[in-house]
This record gives sequence, C-alpha cells and structure tokens, in this order.
Amino acid sequence: MIDPSQLGKLHQASVLVVGDVMLDRYFTGDTLRISPEAPVPVVRVSNTEDRAGGAANVARNIAHLDGRTTLLGLTGKDTDGALLQKLLVTERVTSELIALDNARTISKTRIISRQQQMIRLDMEDVFAPAQARVLTDRFKALVSAFDTVIISDYAKGSLAYVQEIIQSARSAGKTVLVDPKSSDFTRYKGASVITPNLTEFRAAGGVDESEEQMLESARSLLHKAGIAAMLLTRSEQGMSLITPLEHHHYPAEVLEVADVTGAGDTVIATLGTLLSAGFELPKAAWLANLAAGIVVAKLGAATVSPEELAARASQQLSSKTSGYYPTTAQSLQHIEYVRAQGERIVFTNGCFDILHAGHVRYLAQARALGDRLVVGLNSDASVKRLKGETRPVNPLEDRIEVLEALACVDWVVPFGDDSAENDTPEQLIRKIQPHVLVKGGDYSVETIVGAEFVQQNGGEVKVLPLLQGRSTSGIITKVRG
Repeated sequence: MIDPSQLGKLHQASVLVVGDVMLDRYFTGDTLRISPEAPVPVVRVSNTEDRAGGAANVARNIAHLDGRTTLLGLTGKDTDGALLQKLLVTERVTSELIALDNARTISKTRIISRQQQMIRLDMEDVFAPAQARVLTDRFKALVSAFDTVIISDYAKGSLAYVQEIIQSARSAGKTVLVDPKSSDFTRYKGASVITPNLTEFRAAGGVDESEEQMLESARSLLHKAGIAAMLLTRSEQGMSLITPLEHHHYPAEVLEVADVTGAGDTVIATLGTLLSAGFELPKAAWLANLAAGIVVAKLGAATVSPEELAARASQQLSSKTSGYYPTTAQSLQHIEYVRAQGERIVFTNGCFDILHAGHVRYLAQARALGDRLVVGLNSDASVKRLKGETRPVNPLEDRIEVLEALACVDWVVPFGDDSAENDTPEQLIRKIQPHVLVKGGDYSVETIVGAEFVQQNGGEVKVLPLLQGRSTSGIITKVRG
C-alpha cells in the first residue's frame, strides 16, 4: 500500500478542470406541518447557502486537497455567474469561466429538512455548439500548463467538442480523466480513465449481474471506446478499477450515508489530484474510494482534507498515526475551508510535553464543544523558556505525532519559535479566529490569552477542570525519584 506521509505531496498536483459548471443553492430548515394549500410539507427556512457545483465542485475538491487547479467553464452574464466567480475566489480556485451573452448560469436549488433532501429545483439551458466552441478554443490555450485534465460532463452542452478537447490534451502528453454523462463512451475516446457510476455503466451497455459479466462488459466497453481504464463506482459495493489486464476492487468505506450529493465529483477530483502528484493508478483509486466514504457521511456537496484522507488511510493500514503533518500555512488554509462549510472550530494550547490521562480527558472535552479541535503547541525553544533548560522532555516532532494520534485532535499548529514575545498563542488565535477558546485549570476568562479577541468576534471562552493529580511536572518528579 502507501505511506500516508506521501499525501504531503498533493500541493505538487496541477489539474485543469473543464466542463459544465453550476451554482448549488441550499435552503435548510425544519418541517413541522403540512401545507393547507396542498398535501406537501412546509419547510421553515432557517439557513441558505450557495456552493460551487458541477465541474466547479470538482475544482474545489482539488483545492481542498491542496492541489493547484484552474476551472474552465461557461456561465451567463448574470448574478448567479458573478456569485459563482466570488465563491471560487474563496475556495482558492483559479477561474477561467467564460461569461456569455444570451445565456444563463446553470443553478440547482435543494430544499433540505432534518438532513433529508425534500426537492430539487433545476434552472438551466443547454449551451449551443457555438458557445462550446469558445470554451474548446480557450482550453487549447491553457492545457500546456497542467499535468492532468479532468473533464466533468453533465450534458449541459459545454463539452460539445469533447473529443477535440481530449485529443488536444493527449497530444500535449496530459493524463485525461472523464466523468461521463453520455451513454456512448466512444465520445470519450483516448481518455486515460473514465469514472462512470452503475447507472451510467448500465446505460452504456455494461452488465453487472455477476462479477464476471461486469469485468467482461467493462473491458469490452473500454476496448470499443479506446479508453485505457475504468474506475466504476458501485454504491454500497464500493469501486472497481478495471483495465484490459488488471482488476482491483475496493469495498465501500462508509457505515452511514448522510448525502451522496457530489460524491462522484470527490472521486474524480481525488483520483486526478493523486495521479498528478505522482501516485500510481491502483493506489490513487484506493484513496479515492476512501475519500468517497468520508464525503458521503457529510451533508451537502462536501469535500475531503488531506488530514482526513491520511487519517482514514492510516486506519486502513492499522497505523497509529497518519504520518502526514501539514505546514502551518496548510493547516490555516484547511481550517478556513471547514469554517466556510459551517463547522465550529475549538482552539486550545499548551506544551503537552508528556501526554497523560489529564491531557487526554481535557482535549476530548474541548473537542466536544465544537466540530474541530485545533491545538496550538509551544515550540521546543518556547518550552525551554517557559519550563527551564531540562525541558522539553520530548521534542516538537514527537509531541506533534502523539497529539495527532488522538481522534479528538484535528490540527496541531506549533508556535513560539522566534522569541519570548511569541510564547503566547495570541497571534495564532487571531489567525485562526476560533468559535471557542478553551483553557484548563485555575484560569479565569479575564486571564486567558486571546479571550478578549475571541469574545469581540462573537466567540466563546471556556475554562475546563483538569484531572487532579495528573501533571507533567509530577510525572518527571516521580521518575527522578
């Protein structure tokens, strides 16, 4: 298998995403009664959210995995198109969207109550071939700057010249992945990998009544279409990677499905990012399957972070730790991503030199106050200044590894390496802007570093009790006898 630390290379990925872009809009609220006007539930909307959808969701998945990505697609010159452009900026996706006259941006509105989708409203027109020609010509001007191309086909007309796009990419030596919509896979001749789901596979003539029939029909489709490999997503049966000579099956990795929206986007985005970063196809497919398991357990068109993927891979490999530690800049970027998805961020800090039961209980209690826990960790130089010349007992790298092994900890971010002025986490707190700031022991809210800033920004400050008789100093004293 793989060393999960390899996921630290994902920033090397360079992926051009081309296809049908759209705006996904979510209205969520509770349902308490049936309408007196018709036998339909009344949803009292309490929250609205706009997200990048379609090919744009593929691109944002790549960005959340630290890959470098550019999105090429068509929109109208309208408010939805302008909003989509702004969303891509916040997602750190480079936009090459072409705004057209006499066209409207594709949008899909989902009404959700009690974590169930009630109805979806689609507003769209199919783009004309002349409009698709503009996109194709722009693709040819961009493709040389990327290692990998992902074609996201939702049959909205943007890819009327998809064969021309594929041949242009292959002539430039690029790996080409296709998420198909057409039942005629020959439309995608020359692609490196195609990623149909079961419905698309069956529509194209695939048979899956048995494993033998599935393999035979898949290879027949690949041969007929001139495509090198297929990653077939099979719902609760997992995924199958099929080539003319090989077959790898990956069982489903999710126990409870919350929402399958965008799962196919996550699969092809993860696969493309990993291939671009130098992973072999079977290993990339295995990790893409893990990513799908993570994302379908979340509500809405969610994404996967490198930390989540590394942790899941480590679980599969029976490893104690992920072996992947993001840089401070990457951590801050990933934290900002989960904030944008509405997750509640908790922050605490300390030296955590010799981790003991008091620490573990405290960190678990802190994590229970939100969705994600960030631990600010004093650097070795900072610990020495605060605790004396004999500390720390364990170096920074070891302390990070131990903390990252705890299920309740999402990120460990070091601080205090420069000077005594940085021995407090004040600057780190200002960068992270947590919803909840937590300290333990005999602190009062007034004496906690960063408390005033957090409160001024609408956050909470909590003081948690420590487990009596458990301390690093006590352990050191006991060991020394």
